[in-house]
Amino acid sequence: MAKDQLPIEGVESVAHRLIEAWNHHDPHAFAAVFAADAEFTNVFGMQATGRAKIGQFHAPIFETMFKDSHLSADSVRSRLVRPDVATVDLRWSMTGARDPMGNEWPRRRGLISLVATRDHEEWLIATMHNMELGNNEMAKSQEKLQKGE
Repeated sequence: MAKDQLPIEGVESVAHRLIEAWNHHDPHAFAAVFAADAEFTNVFGMQATGRAKIGQFHAPIFETMFKDSHLSADSVRSRLVRPDVATVDLRWSMTGARDPMGNEWPRRRGLISLVATRDHEEWLIATMHNMELGNNEMAKSQEKLQKGE
């Protein structure tokens, strides 16, 4: 079997489990999607290492700025690197959030880039970087430049 034909069943489920835990605002369920020694980086560049620390990191924000938030997957794309390692890009959007000062946050869009590893039959997040995407008009303008328009 060629490398690009190796089975990748279930790897995208890690993104869907992450979203489900987020929408329940459950720091323990959120952290359970991560490997025990995982690394997490949020949109502000803040980091947490280890499943327990990732859960602790999310507990206060699920009670405050994200308690009414709803996260959705706009698209999920995965690539198998090895039979037990995959990359996943999750384009997301969020409503109902408040910024760190408590102000209503307009609809947000972003990209989560993660590396997932398979431990037996379960995929877990080893490394996750989350970024907020800027203005859609900027992306459209860059696409035109790349096309030579």
